[in-house]
Amino acid sequence: MAKGEIVIDEKACKGCGFCVKFCNQGCLEMGKELGALGNLAAVVAHPEKCNACAICGWMCPDYAITVYKYTEEKAPVKK
Repeated sequence: MAKGEIVIDEKACKGCGFCVKFCNQGCLEMGKELGALGNLAAVVAHPEKCNACAICGWMCPDYAITVYKYTEEKAPVKK
């Protein structure tokens, strides 16, 4: 199963919340402190839930989100 790492550029996030709304895994939330632009920016609240689908990045109108995908290598099955 793929795992992901979400990186949010706080300097670019305007706090629209699209990424939070469209994240099917519930990885993101709106922050409780003001970000670099003086608004509530999105934060990665549950990174362990990320499956690297990258929908959050696609939905971001400001290209503030990058998603990195990692896969686990499986040992070959012995027959």
